[in-house]
Amino acid sequence: MGLGELLWDLLPEGPRLGGAPANFAVMAGRLGDHAVIASRLGTDKLAEEARAVLDALPVDCDFLQADAEFATGTVTVTLADGEPHYTIDAPVAWDRLAMTPEWNELAARADAVCFGTLAQRDLVSRAAILTFLDATRPGCLRVFDVNLRAPHWSGEVLIEGLGRATILKMNAGEVAQVLVATGVCPAPPAEQDEDALLSGARMLLERYPMHMVCVTMGAAGSLLVTRECWHQHAGHAAAARDGLADSVGAGDAFTAALTHYYLEGAALPVMNEAGNRWGAWMAGQTGAMPPLPAETLARMAAEIRMRRESL
Repeated sequence: MGLGELLWDLLPEGPRLGGAPANFAVMAGRLGDHAVIASRLGTDKLAEEARAVLDALPVDCDFLQADAEFATGTVTVTLADGEPHYTIDAPVAWDRLAMTPEWNELAARADAVCFGTLAQRDLVSRAAILTFLDATRPGCLRVFDVNLRAPHWSGEVLIEGLGRATILKMNAGEVAQVLVATGVCPAPPAEQDEDALLSGARMLLERYPMHMVCVTMGAAGSLLVTRECWHQHAGHAAAARDGLADSVGAGDAFTAALTHYYLEGAALPVMNEAGNRWGAWMAGQTGAMPPLPAETLARMAAEIRMRRESL
């Protein structure tokens, strides 16, 4: 399930529904999981439109809260060389997440929950998210996909999340920020190469009770690190559909695929293959919840299965 922001990305070509936890949940649902979005919308037209979009997707919206005071969240997205840059409105409905009896029951039965830093920018939502995480079962997979969006995060938020996470996921550019902000490393590493990323992941595993650290490197692939071993994937090229593409939601698709195969007990190379394949597919689309043809889903599943059988 995705816990946190649900919002409209205002892209140059028009609005697209998104928010990292929501993107994660939709992709998880497409992979066959029972996916839930736990977030908060306003009582406005954008909320109605969001629910209409989600009704057509394989995701459970029964745990969406409604806020009569604050509007549905929006983010203005501009693209530079295909990379998104965000202007995030505040305060909005998802800044007022509330830990209700319904959410408490949801937390108690969740197998996996993905959360980040953005929805914790307000103390109200932050308290709800941390309470939710603390209400999950010990065996629940808690995926902390940090998604650092300045100025909407802090070292304190990182430390609280890392203390609760099973998996930490971040991109290569965020590694030094996480290390410094949490006090794990007093200064940014002199180098930002793959050896430095591996070293940083290992330092975080020494400090916090996580099972795995995932570092994504865009088109260059990803690195998965546990206390016992590590695996690096070289990545897959994204093929733009109709010549149009953006990377919005690519990291969330990666996280959903990684989580899906982790729950299946897959080996690191399989999790890495699945994450990179789905991340590359999403990077070749427009928006974070594009149409997914059944033949594409079947082909991707077969390619990942072949990787699994080759081990």
